[in-house]
Amino acid sequence: MDRPSEETRVHTRILRCTLEVDDSRSYWSHKAHANGSTTARKAFEEYWFGGKSLSRAEVLIANLRARFDAFPAALEVLSGWEGMDPDTRRLVCHWHLQLSDPLYRSFTGSYLVARHDAGRPTVSHDLAVAWVGEQDTGRWNMATRIQFASKLLSSAHAAGLIASTRDPRPLQYPRVAELPLTYLTYLLREVRFDGTLLDNPYFASVGLRGAILEEKLRGLSALRYRRQGDLVEFDWRYGSLLEWASATVFGSGSPRAGGAE
Repeated sequence: MDRPSEETRVHTRILRCTLEVDDSRSYWSHKAHANGSTTARKAFEEYWFGGKSLSRAEVLIANLRARFDAFPAALEVLSGWEGMDPDTRRLVCHWHLQLSDPLYRSFTGSYLVARHDAGRPTVSHDLAVAWVGEQDTGRWNMATRIQFASKLLSSAHAAGLIASTRDPRPLQYPRVAELPLTYLTYLLREVRFDGTLLDNPYFASVGLRGAILEEKLRGLSALRYRRQGDLVEFDWRYGSLLEWASATVFGSGSPRAGGAE
């Protein structure tokens, strides 16, 4: 079966749905117990997203499907990962928004990283508007560019990449612990994306590149990373993302727990 792929078509979904960490958590939880197809009406009637309206539930379901259902193994892992801490949750939502939105992926994995590298670790709303304009082919008017900039900035702030909502906004790299790093590494192993496991916008967006990334990879218990000159080797302890999760993060009450060792 063909591997799932990162989204490459530029779209406008982020204008209506930003990082949505809490709603994503609720989505994973309810998907774990949902029977049959998931509809916005079902989510609305069962209060998946609290008291949000049916129209808002429709927006959330459409966007969260694109972010998570497009990667079935990942969704199964997230649905069973009951003890996920808030920092990990933010990172997971950030990486899945990157996977599903090429504009956000480029903004966080390239543009903000370049500002770090250039010794200008800040960003402003005006700079973000100008950057959006550079990505545009003439289809977006200024009002839409401004809205894009606002949503990109708010999403990056919610992900922990931007420290403030006031200009100039300091950039920062969030701490990435072993579990979220292992999750992303195993996820990317099963996804078609532009780059390599050592050079991609997902790791770069959280400050993991070069020697820093390699040191972190060497510290992971779920794989063995080795380099000898230009030769790089990954020895995977588990056969898949789901197998890793079954052995490490699923609770003992999960029907999938204990499925791998």
